[in-house]
Amino acid sequence: MRISVVDVGSHTVRLVVADAGTGAPLPVHTAKWRLRLTDCLEPGGRLPEEAVERLVGAVSEAKRTAARWGAEPPLAFATAVVRAAPNRSEVLEAVTSRTGVALCTLPGELEAELTFLAARRWAGWRAGPLAVLDIGGGSLEVAFGRGRLPDFVASLPLGAGRLTREFLAGEDPPAPARVRELRRAVRHQMRDVAARVRWEGPRSAVAASRTFQQLGRLCGAPPGRHGPFTQRMLRRSDLGAAADRLAGLSPAERALLPGISAPRAAQSLAGAVVAHTAMKLTGISEVEICPWAIREGVLLRHIEDGPSWWAGIAEGTRAPEPVPLRIAASHR
Repeated sequence: MRISVVDVGSHTVRLVVADAGTGAPLPVHTAKWRLRLTDCLEPGGRLPEEAVERLVGAVSEAKRTAARWGAEPPLAFATAVVRAAPNRSEVLEAVTSRTGVALCTLPGELEAELTFLAARRWAGWRAGPLAVLDIGGGSLEVAFGRGRLPDFVASLPLGAGRLTREFLAGEDPPAPARVRELRRAVRHQMRDVAARVRWEGPRSAVAASRTFQQLGRLCGAPPGRHGPFTQRMLRRSDLGAAADRLAGLSPAERALLPGISAPRAAQSLAGAVVAHTAMKLTGISEVEICPWAIREGVLLRHIEDGPSWWAGIAEGTRAPEPVPLRIAASHR
């Protein structure tokens, strides 16, 4: 049997189709549709009708693609860009009623749990007590744990896209004072979470997300063509130098650097600042770049715990005001 996952993010809608019987969510097919939903946000963060129409079209095509590859209807979720939208309920209802795919949002803490599971399965038990960092477009997820699932999770409003809009919009390149202001804001938000991670004393650290993958490549990690099983490390010292370099360039100039794609060039500086600050405050000197993240976490939970797990998640998180499921804001 094949299963599929649809991930509605700030920039793209991504589909992964995987074999459920292999024990590992290795994809048999992937696809993406670039929507850049954050560029469409109205004042107050609402998603306009035009953006909802494009989202409906992308999810419909993802469902058809999954069926062509022999998969059941996708397990579909949206991250911070939809979760934070004031018209979230209308967006979810439009997608579900018009595509037959039950799109839901996940609390940020649950995203952190799922990403941790994927990182743990990737790194293995040899990693020991494990810290995980995941920078998305709208939020930063942090997790720590000694077992299969984390002991501690947090979701902070420190996404690369969000911070670019709040601190760096309209400046090309940004003024040094704005970058310093951004760093101060990240330090303030990270203070308590970082203290907890330092206290826990992780033996290993893993970074997930496209943001970290591109920063790793910028700092000398092997390119994607070398395959997912090539080890990719990112050192804090290299990342600090890269952040300083990005701060002096325009988005067009950043897009010419190794690993920095044109669609993400504008937010690459904010991503680098968040990544470097998070590593510095937590005392992490280097991270391993993990190719698995929340999509693989969803697949793993579905494979390991059965379909009833997702049914409960999807039903609970479609409420107008979703609450964390089984997870407290700071402790499991």
